[in-house]
Amino acid sequence: MEAYAQFAQTLLGAAKFCLLPLSVAILVRCVRSMLSERYEPELWAYLRLGRETLPVCHWENIIGRSRGADLRVDRAGIGRVHAVLTRSDRGLWRVYDVFEQGGVWVNGVKVGESGAPLAHGDVLNLAGTNTRFLDISPEKRGSLANARTSAGHTVPPFLTLIYLTAFQLLLLLEHALSASREHLPAIALGFCTLILLQWGCYNAMRLINRSGFEVETLAFYLSSLGMSVAASSTPEDLYKQILLTVASVVLFLLFGWWLRNLKRVSVMRIPMALLALALLAVNVALGGTSYGAKNWLEFGGFSFQPSELVKAAYIYVGAATMDRLYRRRNLFGFIGFSAVCVIALALIGDFGTALIFFVSFLVISFMRSGSIATVFLAVSGAGLAGFLAVSARPYIAQRFASWGHVWEDVYDTGYQQTRAMSAAASGGLFGKGAGAGWLKDIFAANTDMVFAVVCEELGLLVALCMVLAMLTLALFAVRSARHGRSAYYAIAACAAMSMLLVQLALNVFGSLDILPFTGVTFPFVSRGGSSLLSCWLMMAFIKGADNRRDASFAVRPADRDSGRRPEEDEGEVRRT
Repeated sequence: MEAYAQFAQTLLGAAKFCLLPLSVAILVRCVRSMLSERYEPELWAYLRLGRETLPVCHWENIIGRSRGADLRVDRAGIGRVHAVLTRSDRGLWRVYDVFEQGGVWVNGVKVGESGAPLAHGDVLNLAGTNTRFLDISPEKRGSLANARTSAGHTVPPFLTLIYLTAFQLLLLLEHALSASREHLPAIALGFCTLILLQWGCYNAMRLINRSGFEVETLAFYLSSLGMSVAASSTPEDLYKQILLTVASVVLFLLFGWWLRNLKRVSVMRIPMALLALALLAVNVALGGTSYGAKNWLEFGGFSFQPSELVKAAYIYVGAATMDRLYRRRNLFGFIGFSAVCVIALALIGDFGTALIFFVSFLVISFMRSGSIATVFLAVSGAGLAGFLAVSARPYIAQRFASWGHVWEDVYDTGYQQTRAMSAAASGGLFGKGAGAGWLKDIFAANTDMVFAVVCEELGLLVALCMVLAMLTLALFAVRSARHGRSAYYAIAACAAMSMLLVQLALNVFGSLDILPFTGVTFPFVSRGGSSLLSCWLMMAFIKGADNRRDASFAVRPADRDSGRRPEEDEGEVRRT
C-alpha cells in the first residue's frame, strides 16, 4: 500500500510538471498560426479613379477623403466620409449617400436616402469627381481566392490537437489520483467527451475543407480547465456539466452556420431583440434572489442566468450592417435597446453584468458611428447611473468600501478574497494537483474566484496561460476585424471579445482585490452552463470575422460565394 501511494505521488508530480509545457506548446502554436501569418486581402471589385484603380476588399466600404476611409478619394469637394458602398450576400452592390455637400450620383441620377444599385461599368459621381465601378466575376473571384494561402498552412492544427489531448489526459490522471472512486466514472466521461467533441469538430471541418481550427482549439483548452474545476468542486453535478458542454458546442456550430447568411441575420434582428427583452422581463418578474442579485431562474431541475444568453443576443442585434451605420435613427434605436437591457440588469441587481454590457455598448457605438462625442456622452451617463446604483444598493457600496481593505476583516467583508489570495499563493508555480486544493470548498470559489482555484490546483503558470489564451483570442479578433469582409462580423467579433475581456478582468482582478469584487465568471473556466453556452456562442462571432482562406465555417468561401455574373472588363483593370 505504501509503495502504491509513493508511486501515485511520483506520477502526480510528473503530471503537474508536464501540464505547463503542453499549455505553452498549445499557445505558441495557436499564436504563430493566428497572429504571425501574413494578411492576404479578398478582392470583390475595383473603383477606377482616373489612372488610379482602388481595390474594394470589403462588403461595406467607406468612401471619402479621410485617411481611415476604405476607399480614399482625396479630391476637392469630397467629404471625409462621403458615401458607403455595400455588397449583399447575392453579390448585388449598392451605394448610399451620407449627405455630405456635393451629393452622390450614379449614371447621372442622384442617390436618395434608400441608396441606389450599382452595376459593373456604372459611373459613380462624388461631388463632381467621376469614378467607374468595376465588378469582378465569380470565376475571376474564385481564381483570386484560390491564390491565397490556406489557414493553418504554417502551423497545422493536427499536432496542436495532439498536445491538447495529452493535456486533457494528464488532467484526467491527476483527478483519478485525487478523486473518490464513486466520482471517477463521471470525471472520465467528462474529459473523454471533450476529447471526442474536439476531434469530431476537427474532422467535420476537414470534411468541408476548412483548415483553420485555432479558435476552437483555444476554446477547448479553456473548457478543459473548466471541466477540471467542475470535477474538483462539484463532481456530483458533472453529468449536467457534460450535457451542457455538448449543447454549447452544438450551438456554436449551428450559430456559425446561421451567420453565413447576413440577409437572414438582418431579418432576425428585431425578433432577437424582442427575445432578449422577454428573457430579461421574465428574470425581473420571476428570478430568485441570491446574495443581493435576482439573476437566476429554475427550470426542469436546471438553474440558468438569462443575462448570459442575452449577451449573445445583444451583440447579434447591435452589430448592424454598414448601410445602417450613418443613420442616426438606427443608432438611437440601439441606444434605447441598450438602456432597457442595462436597466433590467440593474433591477435584478446584476451590476457586474451591467458593466459588461455597457463596455460592449461603447465598442459597438464607436464602431458603428465613429463618434467620440457619443461615447463621451454614454460614459458621462454611466457615471451618474453608477453613483445612483451605489447610493441605492448598500451591498454594492459595501464592496467598494472593502476594496483594498480585505485583510482588515478576514471573517466578513474580506472572507472570500483573503482565502482566494492565500490559496493562490499556496499553489506556487506548479500547483498542488487537480482536485487537491481546499479553496474549492469556499462559497462561489468555482465561479467568482476560479482564477485562484486554478492557481492553487494547477499552478500560477498554467493560470497565466489561461489568461494568455483569452488575450490571444482578443488580439486575433481585432486583427481579423481590420480586414473582415463585412462590418457585421467585425463589430460582432470586437464586441464579443470586449465582453469576454471585461469578464476576465473583473474575475481575476476582483478575486485578487485589485478591482472591486463583482462576482462575474471567467469565460469557459467558471462552472456554470449558462456562462459556457454564452461563451461558445460568442466564439461563432469571432469565427465569422476570420477572413483567412478556408478558415471559417461561419462565412462562405469567396470562390464559392453566390453572386450574379457581371460583364467582365478585366482588361481595363490595373492595380496601382
